[in-house]
Amino acid sequence: MLVSKKGNVIEADIHGMTADAAYRELMRLIDRADGSVAEIHVIHGYRRGDALKVMVQQKLSHPKISYKCESLLNEGETKIYLKKR
Repeated sequence: MLVSKKGNVIEADIHGMTADAAYRELMRLIDRADGSVAEIHVIHGYRRGDALKVMVQQKLSHPKISYKCESLLNEGETKIYLKKR
């Protein structure tokens, strides 16, 4: 998983990962996110099937997550908004 941080947003690219491996890595990333992180943008793609997209949008659950939504400009990206602390 490729991860970068810009301000209060983390971008995580999970292309090429299995859904199980991506789930574990995203859970670890969310666990470690400090209070300065407001959003995590997950780049999962959409042209090679929807397993990663379904995992992020429907199965990924964590107490720090406020809500999730598909990016309006890119259907291969889901935005995860974290609860404020």
